[in-house]
Amino acid sequence: MPDLSVIIPVYNEAPNLPQLHRELTDTLSAWGRPYELLYVDDGSTDASFDVLAGIQAADARVRLIRFRRNFGQTAAFAAGFTHARGGYIVTSDGDLQNDPRDIPGMVAKLEEGYDLVVGWRKDRKDPFLSRRLPSIMANKLISVATGVRLHDYGCSLKVFRAEVVKPMRLYGEMHRFLPAIASEFGVRIAEVVVNHRARRHGRSKYGISRTVRVILDLLTVKFLISYSTRPLQIFGLVGLAMGGAGLVITAYLSYLRLFAYQSIANRPLLLLGILFIFTGIQLITLGLLAEMQARTYHESQDKPIYTIREIRETAPEGADRCGAGQ
Repeated sequence: MPDLSVIIPVYNEAPNLPQLHRELTDTLSAWGRPYELLYVDDGSTDASFDVLAGIQAADARVRLIRFRRNFGQTAAFAAGFTHARGGYIVTSDGDLQNDPRDIPGMVAKLEEGYDLVVGWRKDRKDPFLSRRLPSIMANKLISVATGVRLHDYGCSLKVFRAEVVKPMRLYGEMHRFLPAIASEFGVRIAEVVVNHRARRHGRSKYGISRTVRVILDLLTVKFLISYSTRPLQIFGLVGLAMGGAGLVITAYLSYLRLFAYQSIANRPLLLLGILFIFTGIQLITLGLLAEMQARTYHESQDKPIYTIREIRETAPEGADRCGAGQ
């Protein structure tokens, strides 16, 4: 079994693939430990699959997964995680901007006792306005929202322990949130500066248009991290606040009607109070339904609500003697 699995999603990167494979092979062969390379062809429409098929035929350490169509980078990483056989799993891009020579150092950092090592493209070779500025803003937003403070969530070069990443279920564009999702399991995360190179061939598949999708996925991740096992605490809290505000408003209007003899039928405040009360009831009900769904989700999959790092115990006194006597 390999010590290391390197997962590389590929989408229309044919000109980059021969050099990418050569750099990976040179670096990991010199590293001296068994490894495998998993290329995931994400529905490429150029010659990427033909190039990868030739690489796979010539190198027994290469495994090739081909999608029927383009499903996105998150799906490609998820497929790689499922099929990876190494104890450590590396993710990287297929555009030559990540430097394979950073991998051994990141693995060494992982072996210092970390569960996940994230690359930081400190000297990033991308346009400022269209790539770096949105990335800086997104990284700050994600760090504040999730509580996992990293400089570069968007860097695909990461190293995981297999037992951390394999249980993850990824959807949408959530590959960029892997450190935040992993934090739900109580992992230890390190960040190291990595080399970032300018793109040589082709063009980037990312743009500023993805910002909206990142924000929407961030809402999902925040909910999963904080409230997936206790959804009533968020829906119920908002529901109680709105219901309480509605009760205060209607109580005030009732006082005006009963004791001050003022007409309240034509006051918009009456409708607002009623709206708050009914919305509060609906949110609390929604929270209760979400609680039932959360229990169904965990119990149907026998999914625990905790994760164990290790168990240490001492054998009962006399156990060895009993075993020897048998």
